[in-house]
Amino acid sequence: MEERRKYKRLPIKLELEINSLFKQNNDIIKLDNKTIEVIDISKNGIGILCRDELPLNYYFNAKIEFDEKRYFYCVLKIIRSNKCGDKYCLGCEFVGLAEFLADKVDEYEKILNEK
Repeated sequence: MEERRKYKRLPIKLELEINSLFKQNNDIIKLDNKTIEVIDISKNGIGILCRDELPLNYYFNAKIEFDEKRYFYCVLKIIRSNKCGDKYCLGCEFVGLAEFLADKVDEYEKILNEK
């Protein structure tokens, strides 16, 4: 099967805490600091695992931290959700991410290749 993704997915182990989801129409869903596990990252977005289903087309704020010196803040949109055993696999895309921030993903890939 031909790969159709624009950017390569890279494995990553991060935990994020989400305290709210929002839509552009000011619809806000408050969460009790829900912890999610980031399992992969690309210049376009992240793949996450979550115990609870999160609604599609909602946004959340995140800090993507590769290490103490390499990190960035971003907005992510939930675009895909599938049941994976007892958890949910979600696909999220970066919203309005500046190119110089997306380049941090390339830097992370170089570090992975050096290992």
